[in-house]
Amino acid sequence: MLSGAARVAGVIGWPVAHSRSPRLHGHWLRTYGVDGAYVPLAVAPGTAERAIRALPALGFAGANVTVPHKEIAARVCDELTDQARRIGAVNTLIVDHGRLVGDTTDGFGFLENLRQHRPDWRAAAGPAVVLGAGGSARAVCAALLDAGVPEIRLLNRTVNKAEAVADALGGPIRCAPLSESGRAMMDAALLVNTTVLGMQGQPPLDLNLDSLPAGAEVTDLVYAPLETSLLAAARERGNPVVDGLGMLLHQARPGFKAWFGVDPEVTDALRRVVLDG
Repeated sequence: MLSGAARVAGVIGWPVAHSRSPRLHGHWLRTYGVDGAYVPLAVAPGTAERAIRALPALGFAGANVTVPHKEIAARVCDELTDQARRIGAVNTLIVDHGRLVGDTTDGFGFLENLRQHRPDWRAAAGPAVVLGAGGSARAVCAALLDAGVPEIRLLNRTVNKAEAVADALGGPIRCAPLSESGRAMMDAALLVNTTVLGMQGQPPLDLNLDSLPAGAEVTDLVYAPLETSLLAAARERGNPVVDGLGMLLHQARPGFKAWFGVDPEVTDALRRVVLDG
């Protein structure tokens, strides 16, 4: 039951009705008996700056930010974490004594998901092939570089977009068109799809895995469907695979801790709640 002292957070986006974040945080609030609430906040384009600036005055502890407002949130914040400044986008807002602090937790969520399901994975094992050059790719590449991956091969249909990511992040990132995936995968230790290809309602990801080493880890940020065609093909040929749902769950942990004072666990029960309601 909520009291007058309940802490409140939410998710800002447009549209936002499809977001699974209220289901996710609602489960944690119930599990840990927190006096708090987490609500969807449908904020139309053109109004995001005003909405975000209003959070402290409305008594919010913070909020998640999803498309299309992540870059706007970064510009509005009074303070950015080093990672948010590096990525140029914010997915987690924390109200700290009336000031807005912006963070990005996607990279954290990606690595924690990989480590939870493949505890033997080591960043130094070999090159990583990353497909895509959007915001998710930028967060994944930054996390992999920080973890110690020796080289990232960033593949995108439009190479100049991949080069923009490489220029922004620095480090050992080699860019190539998606058509060169066969060569890029030859000695890779990790393959990551950060594109929407393979998602329900999107075109399939047409990728030949013949050159990928049998021991390479394969993970897909898409989680609807949970087993994408990429993961199914990788599993069939014997590669270890990790689905994308865990990234969504783990990236939510830092925000929940900051807003509600509990560092929550990602469990099988949570996965079922988020998937099935």
